[in-house]
Amino acid sequence: MRARLEETGYLVDEGLAVTCYLALRLHRPLFCEGDAGVGKTALASALAEALDAPLIRLQCHEGIDASQALYDWDFPRQLLHLRAAEAAGVKDADRLESELYDRRFLVARPLLQALQRQPSVLLVDEIDRADDEFEAFLLELLSEYAVTIPELGTLRAEVPPVVVLTSNRTREVHDALKRRCLYHWFDHPGFARELAIVRRRLPEVSARLAEQVTALVQALRGADLMKPPGVAETIDWAEALDALGATEVDAELAVSTLGSVLKYREDMDRARGLDLAAVLAARGV
Repeated sequence: MRARLEETGYLVDEGLAVTCYLALRLHRPLFCEGDAGVGKTALASALAEALDAPLIRLQCHEGIDASQALYDWDFPRQLLHLRAAEAAGVKDADRLESELYDRRFLVARPLLQALQRQPSVLLVDEIDRADDEFEAFLLELLSEYAVTIPELGTLRAEVPPVVVLTSNRTREVHDALKRRCLYHWFDHPGFARELAIVRRRLPEVSARLAEQVTALVQALRGADLMKPPGVAETIDWAEALDALGATEVDAELAVSTLGSVLKYREDMDRARGLDLAAVLAARGV
């Protein structure tokens, strides 16, 4: 599992590789929790690529409900069908009703798509943004990998999808949902692993620039910021500097490009107060 994921460019430690293997072997959802930008969503993409399966993504938000996540009916097409039947002189009400709720008028949302397509990887992104009712609904669906549509009956996945749930921990997700899943906490990587990720994702960036950017980001995370930068921001910063033609970075260039890695004014003010030149010197890069 570790080798298959690394072939996609996603570097994992042994603990995450074992958790992913168990999720596949036991058909258990994988609950990924941690700060934004540490690779939770990217793991789902890497699993889909490693398994040669489509990635089906459900982006959670406040107020999301079953019709947005599971299925809906194509009302405009149903209305057109009804009008066409009336024009053709069809007057059998029972027949019309049964035709209106045929599967051809069913609009499958991400959850139903994942149940119908085998194999597939279902990403339920930022579940912490959804409300309690949606959590309860999701727990029931993931327990059976089936859904009952009143007009059509029960639809069940022949092969359960690989399910990855992510949370940025903006609120606590209920224990009932977590108990159904295998859990993995995503922490910010150490210098060596983060550098390896940057080099893997951006092979065209000079080795010296990659080392310097990684060292600077590691220092920024220790500066008590409102939003510590994740690995995604490290990659963005290195890519931005490379786009400027830089093969290395000094403190002045780092300050002028902070918008690539920090997204709050307070964090940028705090970063400008750091001795970035000393950070680079201390790392020997």
